[in-house]
Amino acid sequence: MSQFRKLPKRSEKGLLTPDNCMLAMVDLQGQMLFGVSNFDRQTIINNNVMLAKAAKVFGVPTIISTVETKSFSGNTWPQVLSIFPDHTPIERSSMNAWDDEKFVAAVKKIDRKKIVLSGLWTETCVTLPTIQAIHDGYEVYVVEDCCGDVSQLNHDNAMKRVIQAGAKPVSALSTMLEWQRDWAMRDTYDAVMDIVKTHCGAYGVGVEYAYTMVHGAPPTNLPEWFPLEPAIHS
Repeated sequence: MSQFRKLPKRSEKGLLTPDNCMLAMVDLQGQMLFGVSNFDRQTIINNNVMLAKAAKVFGVPTIISTVETKSFSGNTWPQVLSIFPDHTPIERSSMNAWDDEKFVAAVKKIDRKKIVLSGLWTETCVTLPTIQAIHDGYEVYVVEDCCGDVSQLNHDNAMKRVIQAGAKPVSALSTMLEWQRDWAMRDTYDAVMDIVKTHCGAYGVGVEYAYTMVHGAPPTNLPEWFPLEPAIHS
């Protein structure tokens, strides 16, 4: 959970800053994604990867938690684990992470009262810890486009419930831009633009276009991709 770099202080006044919040990513597992039908599943993966990368860029402490990995849900998506290779997901049996002593202890250890939360499914593994964390004095920011549920009705009702409880709905992009706040803050500018070009669709294409066609910058040079070699089985 070490900070990526020492960053200039952002103004707070009710906003998220890299040094006043933490990120909790809950149950981003294969079986949980199978059941999602209200959002495009690949988009949910993309948005969570964007959020995780942003947290790493800004040094936001991050917790990953899983439920019933072996018996039902499967492992955390490798796309997320690759961003935090030193993180061991906190395994739970409870659908409600706030019922798990290890999870709550990890939150308390970070000692920040603002929790940015993403997870599956919205109606249970997001809603239940959100409501109880708010009850215990935390502010929770639910990253809606990083969540998903078995139906649009279930997701919508869950979002209504957490908002009524006091949670703030945000998106992965809005969270990253709130952490950045000022384009003059060059410490994180290039990393944010790299995330935008990789994960933000038309916005990212527009950034690439402006860089190359308006400002005369060289095109983005991505590393060459090589197909995996066949596995050798003994």
